[in-house]
Parts: sequence; C-alpha cells; structure tokens
Amino acid sequence: QAHLVESGGGLVQPGGSLRLSCNASRSIFSFLVMGWYRQAPGKEREMAGDIYTDGSTTYADSVKGRFTISRDNAKNTVYLQMNGLKPDDTAVYYCYAREIREVYWGQGTQVTVSS
Repeated sequence: QAHLVESGGGLVQPGGSLRLSCNASRSIFSFLVMGWYRQAPGKEREMAGDIYTDGSTTYADSVKGRFTISRDNAKNTVYLQMNGLKPDDTAVYYCYAREIREVYWGQGTQVTVSS
C-alpha cells in the first residue's frame, strides 16, 4: 500500500509558474513509473508527464517545453515544475505511482490559471 499527497496548487496569472509536489508514504524506488495526470472541467483525465526509475521522462505535447518532472528519491517526492502557464492548463492535477500490479493515486490539487 502507498499514499500519495500532492501540494503546491493554486491560482496563478497566465505566464506564471507553479511547482507541484507529490510525496509518497514510502520509498519511490519500488515504483516503475510516477507521474502526473490532469483533468479539466468537463474533460477526460489526460497524462501530463511521467518519470521512470532511470530518470527518463515523457510529456504530453501540450506541455512539452513548459513543464518539467523531477524526482528526489531521498525525500520520496516527485515534482512538476510548470512554467509559461496558460488558461488551458487549468485543471485538477493528480499524482500517480505504478507498480507491476497496482496503481496509486493522490487526491489531486487544483491549478487555476486566470488573470
């Protein structure tokens, strides 16, 4: 079992930045991949980005070049640095962690981009 807790969401103006954190209740070495999904009002949940145990990352085309995922193994935490935010980035952002037979989700954190 594992628990994921996100933090760092909030209200930001277009062009601004936020850094989301996802803290796991145990070592993140055991997870095959961790990452972030997001869900905007009235839309399906979509992948924003992933980070694998070797540190490699993947990103959705819509966030590539603006968002960066990183991990701090000592703190059992994964980060999502979001720069150049746009109103279309407004969504609830969910952290997830995948094992061979299990996927864990955080409770989500709201990001609102508005002037």
